[in-house]
Amino acid sequence: MSKAAELKNHVKQLQNASNNEDRVAILTILKREFRVNEALLRESKAGLAVGKLRAHESKEVSDLAKEIVKRWKNDVDKAKAAAPGPKAILAGKPPVRKQSALVTPVSATPAPNGKVEVRSSRTDGVRITATGDNTRDRCADLIYDGLACDSGAPVDLITNRALAVEKAVFTLFGGTTPEYKGKIRSLFVNLKDKANPSLRESIVSGDLSPEKFSKMTSEEMMTEERRSADQKIKEENLFKSLGAGEQEAETEGFQCGRCKQASRLFILAWHRVERLGSASAVTVKHRREVLMSR
Repeated sequence: MSKAAELKNHVKQLQNASNNEDRVAILTILKREFRVNEALLRESKAGLAVGKLRAHESKEVSDLAKEIVKRWKNDVDKAKAAAPGPKAILAGKPPVRKQSALVTPVSATPAPNGKVEVRSSRTDGVRITATGDNTRDRCADLIYDGLACDSGAPVDLITNRALAVEKAVFTLFGGTTPEYKGKIRSLFVNLKDKANPSLRESIVSGDLSPEKFSKMTSEEMMTEERRSADQKIKEENLFKSLGAGEQEAETEGFQCGRCKQASRLFILAWHRVERLGSASAVTVKHRREVLMSR
């Protein structure tokens, strides 16, 4: 069995694993036995499969996945730096890297004080020039930076995804309008969120289409944990707003969501709901149960 076929087999097992014990066992094998290059990762899609697990709820699984992605990225970088093309070797000439039609190489600036830089178009040595419009190209560069910051995916794949996202936003707003630029900035900010690697991976892997991503709101791009935390904050702010002198009313139109008992006495708090003003009611007995009117 070839190295690529063997790696594909492990990736399939990893994707089908039903428990964390199996995931850890497979990841340990990948960490111990496989040294990769860009071609191998592209063929096996192992980088995407392992990368998704960096956000796994199990710390052991996520830590192993992060370690593997970091190691594989170093392997790819070393392979690129050390392996000249075969024709260049035979001719006795220094290797010349073939340029992609999508990108123009630029010189990478070393990190100050020996610190490891976050991956970006600059550290990858690329500059997107595909659209022929400077504003659009720079916006595609920005999306590239958001997608690449912790990814082990190949340069060409990330470039294609960044261009597709930029094109979707451009089509949505019909030009490089202020709304277009604002949307690009919003997408970039959410992509760079360290707590949301699954968003980046879903775009790079193709699970989330550029068209759908371009129309998502900031709330839709949040992780489930972040949405829950924001909702909790909203509820706490609502209860803090219920100060002295609250308006009381009697009605049979509410039921306590906790005890399921009808309570005639309610405290009414008027607050703004997005695009619609409505009243929420809190029972005197259970002040932390928010009950919306029927």
